[in-house]
Amino acid sequence: MTSTAPAGTTPLITDPAQAQRRVLRVLVASQVLSGAGLAAGVTVGALLAQDMLGTTALAGLPSALLTAGSALAAVTVGRISQARGRRPGLAAGYLTGAIGSAGVIAAAVLDSPVLLFLALFVYGAGTATNLQARYAGADLAAPGHRARAVSTVLVATTLGGVAGPNLAAPTGTFAEHLGIPNLAGPFMLSGAAYTLAALVLALWLRPDPLLMARTLAEAEEDDTSTAPVTTATTATDSASADGLVGVVIGALVMVLSQLVMVAIMTMTPVHMRDHGHGTAASGLVIAIHIGAMYLPSPLTGWLVDRYGRMKIAASCGITLLASGVLAAAAPGDSIALLALALALLGIGWNFGLVSGTAIITDTVPLATRAKTQGLVDVSIAIAGATGGMTSGIMVAATSYPALALTGGFLSLSLLPAVAATAYRR
Repeated sequence: MTSTAPAGTTPLITDPAQAQRRVLRVLVASQVLSGAGLAAGVTVGALLAQDMLGTTALAGLPSALLTAGSALAAVTVGRISQARGRRPGLAAGYLTGAIGSAGVIAAAVLDSPVLLFLALFVYGAGTATNLQARYAGADLAAPGHRARAVSTVLVATTLGGVAGPNLAAPTGTFAEHLGIPNLAGPFMLSGAAYTLAALVLALWLRPDPLLMARTLAEAEEDDTSTAPVTTATTATDSASADGLVGVVIGALVMVLSQLVMVAIMTMTPVHMRDHGHGTAASGLVIAIHIGAMYLPSPLTGWLVDRYGRMKIAASCGITLLASGVLAAAAPGDSIALLALALALLGIGWNFGLVSGTAIITDTVPLATRAKTQGLVDVSIAIAGATGGMTSGIMVAATSYPALALTGGFLSLSLLPAVAATAYRR
């Protein structure tokens, strides 16, 4: 059977294990850079909107627009990857995020809320691409090592993700020297980071993992083409049923994790500023949170491969509940307790993302893998947009503790779904 890879993308490395090692090295490099771009915007986006609009009620709007933009980008990156491979899809996504960063800076200079919201929508492409990269890490991985491959890509985001928020204050000072508003400074870092990440992928992600995985699968299919038709049909029907269940449960785990995480994370800097904390303090708490989102990934990947996807998915719901309760109970002047609550929030999200991604990758065939993954990430982005938008409204109407408790208890709805799926299998 002839490979469907576009001309010029034939892998130079034919050994899958060697290719996987190279792919992971390149993805790690790009994720370190993109992590800084992702985290910097999260730290000050809500504060920038609050300053422009003069109200807390719409402080969650930037997060909502960012994640809505990431929904559109997830579809686009998924479709480009499906048609042409991971390399052009991921590179295009990061370049789009860099353009959005430039737009946010322009909006701050012009004091234009409309331009700010449009730019944040475009900037969301960076977030979507950062998440889509985890799938590329699993394309060439052996089935028993997929969660660990995903976790290797995710943990690489930690370095940039932790550095980004802590650079909020110095980049803000640098921006002021250039005549740019302080809160736009982190987006200068985002633009540079996303541009560099795109260049790393465009130049060095060779062989393309998805295209090579397809080539290997086609070769294996040729080798087994003499298998009895009845056996193949039965296997296909069974795989289709398991695939549908896998997509549903994997998406549910990641959607609820994203909804709860974004809602609580978005309003934490606003909650801290209302209690007298500055940008440096909120940047530290967000840095700890983002570190907890990605740093445990190697351990999480090992746990998922060792003990099963469903057990870690259930652990996600329990950890998010603990985070919500602690965030609600923490005094507003306690940076330590808020940091601990946000760390648990990040760990719970990590459990959900790694286990959910492994479930999806296990059950979706290569022929439709990138497209399906993109659609799943749309659901995740919509959940994030919902969490970001409603978080500000809920805090304005009630309180931050009420938001945290609601998110924590909502995460418990994962447990019945996971238990039912595990029993069915």
